[in-house]
Amino acid sequence: MPDRPPCKAQLRAEMRRRRLGLSPSAQSIAARAITNYIPRLPCWTGADRVALYLANAGEVDTTPLGALCRTAGKRLFLPVIEPDNTLVFAAWAQDGELIPNRFGIPEPPPEAERCAASGLDIIFLPLVAWDRLGGRLGMGGGFYDRTLAGVEGVTLVGLAHALQEVPQVPCDDWDVQLNFVVTDTALHHCQGAGQHQDISPG
Repeated sequence: MPDRPPCKAQLRAEMRRRRLGLSPSAQSIAARAITNYIPRLPCWTGADRVALYLANAGEVDTTPLGALCRTAGKRLFLPVIEPDNTLVFAAWAQDGELIPNRFGIPEPPPEAERCAASGLDIIFLPLVAWDRLGGRLGMGGGFYDRTLAGVEGVTLVGLAHALQEVPQVPCDDWDVQLNFVVTDTALHHCQGAGQHQDISPG
């Protein structure tokens, strides 16, 4: 019999181990490489409101991406965790103050402009593992899945290292699928097995 696919907890532990095993130099090189593919997103040119995240525990660093967005005139937003554990997105002014939330994650202050997920053009999401159908495994808190349930018209882009790819992410009905995954080696268009495309160097 074929091996059963790993459960979410097993896969999360293994992929976090891989991610944390990357050296600071490798992380930095990957973060810069990823920005080379971002302008190739079909939605990039027309996007105005873009949400990023601040990297934690080996997640892809968004510092180079943030600089790219600002140079391109995009308006940046960061996730803010609401009391009901959903997310709203707050404007992130360049050199603006950030305040740690209850998990110690920096967020824009309460007076910063708020935007619902549906008002954004692109949301860049962190992930622990991904597959080519757009399956995404997060850290297990479910913040993005709760927030994005039923939201349409927003392009969801996962940022990952190529080594975080798996054949199939174990998914539940409430898990949100990604439109694209950008890694240090390619831009992956993830909208069903028959439509998957890779845009690689060359």
